[in-house]
Amino acid sequence: YPGIPQTPEGQNCGLVKNAAQMIDVSEEVREDDVKELLREAGVDSSPSGWAEGSRVHVNGDIFGLHKNAAKLVNQFKRRRRQGRIRSEVSIRHDGANRDIFINTDRGRILRPLLVLDDGDLTLSKEHLEFIRSGEWTFNDLVANGVVEWVDAEEEEDLLVAPRPFDLPMESPEHGRPINPAAVEWVNLGQEQITEAELRVEVKLPNGDAVFEEFSVPLKYYQEDVDTLRRKQKRNNTVLVYTHVEIDPQLILGVCASLVPYPEHNSTPRVTGGTAMVKQSLGLPSANYRLRPDTRMHVMHYPQQSIVGTRSMKTTNFAQRPGGQNFVVAILSHHGYNMQDAVVINRAAVERSLARSSFIRTYNAENKQFPGGQKEQIEIPGTGLDEVKGMKSWEKYTHLERDGLPTPETHLSSVGGETSVLVGKTSPPRFLEESHGHFLQAQERRESSMMVRNGESGWVDNVFVTESLDSGLLCRISLRTEKIPELGDKFASRHGQKGIIGRLVDEKDMPFTTDGIVPDLIINPHAIPSRMTVAHVLEMIGGKVGAMEGRKIDGTAFSGEKEESLRSGLLRNGLAHTGREPMVSGETGEAFTADIFTGVIFYQRLHHLVSSKLHARSRGRVQILTRQPTEGRARQGGLRFGEMERDCLIAHGASMVIKDRLLDESDGWPLMVCNNSGCGHIAYYDWKRRTPVCPVCGDRADVHSVQTSYAFKLLLDEMKSLGVAMRLELEDQR
Repeated sequence: YPGIPQTPEGQNCGLVKNAAQMIDVSEEVREDDVKELLREAGVDSSPSGWAEGSRVHVNGDIFGLHKNAAKLVNQFKRRRRQGRIRSEVSIRHDGANRDIFINTDRGRILRPLLVLDDGDLTLSKEHLEFIRSGEWTFNDLVANGVVEWVDAEEEEDLLVAPRPFDLPMESPEHGRPINPAAVEWVNLGQEQITEAELRVEVKLPNGDAVFEEFSVPLKYYQEDVDTLRRKQKRNNTVLVYTHVEIDPQLILGVCASLVPYPEHNSTPRVTGGTAMVKQSLGLPSANYRLRPDTRMHVMHYPQQSIVGTRSMKTTNFAQRPGGQNFVVAILSHHGYNMQDAVVINRAAVERSLARSSFIRTYNAENKQFPGGQKEQIEIPGTGLDEVKGMKSWEKYTHLERDGLPTPETHLSSVGGETSVLVGKTSPPRFLEESHGHFLQAQERRESSMMVRNGESGWVDNVFVTESLDSGLLCRISLRTEKIPELGDKFASRHGQKGIIGRLVDEKDMPFTTDGIVPDLIINPHAIPSRMTVAHVLEMIGGKVGAMEGRKIDGTAFSGEKEESLRSGLLRNGLAHTGREPMVSGETGEAFTADIFTGVIFYQRLHHLVSSKLHARSRGRVQILTRQPTEGRARQGGLRFGEMERDCLIAHGASMVIKDRLLDESDGWPLMVCNNSGCGHIAYYDWKRRTPVCPVCGDRADVHSVQTSYAFKLLLDEMKSLGVAMRLELEDQR
């Protein structure tokens, strides 16, 4: 019901859930209608005793008693499949405790299953033709009893087959790989069958396409009599299943269904992969040039993945992908790809590999104030009014007469340079600021909008409209090109994330005997400990797909098998292991061992080093604590935590600790009275130009102590609680 692996890591793990691909939420059904049908079915709502029969509960309340529970449940389900009872109503039979639970309330999560009626699949070829022609929708399948919505409680009574049958990896006659989407079930809907007759189109090595027919046994029959739950014999087999999954991969959420071969990964890797799919850069929308989003990343040349899943088609992810196909080698490279670092081919980056643009939208508005005063978008100083706080004229040269920039104008706020994005003036904040007669020119304040500190780019779009207050509203989009650089984050769809540790010239990159130079090199230690076998399978599948010019199906539980991919490598003259001889680009010598290479879909994540780079020497402090402000947007200081402190202690750099945590943070000279038994904080009397103790007065022996302002704040807060803390000074002689 929720997507199993798709949950956040950390403290919200298991608390925040994502829905599976095909779920529905039940609507409330009137209890009275269901109770009336139960009375018609023989439920005694006022029994004389409760010793015999099964108790019937409706939404948790006991409604009555029925003597034949199995008959009631079967009759109830039959009426539901006939449409006499709403499909949202669920029923469960607890035979051990003699209870029947019926739920009609809202808010229950339901999922669809194909119905097996007495061992036969109710879905037929006619039903599929109705769906293809558009005569039927999914709701018509539910109304005709082909598909049934069940909740978690009702599923306790069911036995669900994961799939009707298992497809072989290759066609029996020609030995060619089978595409599950191209398989036709010939005897679908027939009764008294134990095998499925299949017809599939396969491609021969010479490019010709032929049809091949073969049979496979149905999975919802089982011959082991000792393990049966239902003893209904037919054709020397025994029926054990009541429903069949529409598609086994529907238990996954949308993001998890985009990961190829997820059943071959450890669960934490799938969880991490689903989180990184959301962080990837791609095409966020088809109308991204018109959308005034505050922040937006757009990849220049996104590609469809060679190894994909069926969910990519249903979610239209293939039309707006979020990554590119990389040629990847698993190899150590001078220690520059240790841990989670990766090495990238500089020439590939220069050919626009993973290149993207970041678009930030600024909003400027003519705000109106009481008394008729309002802001004005204009070039400051061009009107009749005097403007206070104007910048130099060269700061406004790129603005048009209306105070707005021209599209494709370059603006920057990097390296001490600050560009004006929108020219604007505001009325004086207080009446005292205005002077002279009301007929004279009024003095206004310069309040132009600036480009955010540390950002630069080109004006992409200027949109002018009216606000709700009938004022002028401007939206200016600033576009910045983001070229992959050291520190940028990349990840595959299997949770294998890493940052760029080095950009290597193409002439120094290793290459295969065919002259193929990898785009990216990852560390071999990334695979065994994390158990991302699907990462390896996708690399092999991507290589086969690139050689044969076809897409590889990596859908969960039903994708193209490993043996088929290995056969594809052999057909194209490559080793079935995926390894190839490689030559060092630096020495020209061949590596002793063959190197595993392949093609895999990699994503560039929005964690870019250019948007995180930050340094500060001096700046604003907080009013309360006198410590530097926090955050890059506020030009704040860098957080110095316990681990950083312990690191400096281990190096014996105690003076550096004092310099960072005291002198350069919130150092404060505190005057303390050193009289015996006093220890209170003194203050400086500016009239008498002498320090004074609030307790000892002029008899105080005041000394200045260097401490932090946070400690002084603690003393003041303790005083507000009625606790007088006294400081005892050491003798410094």
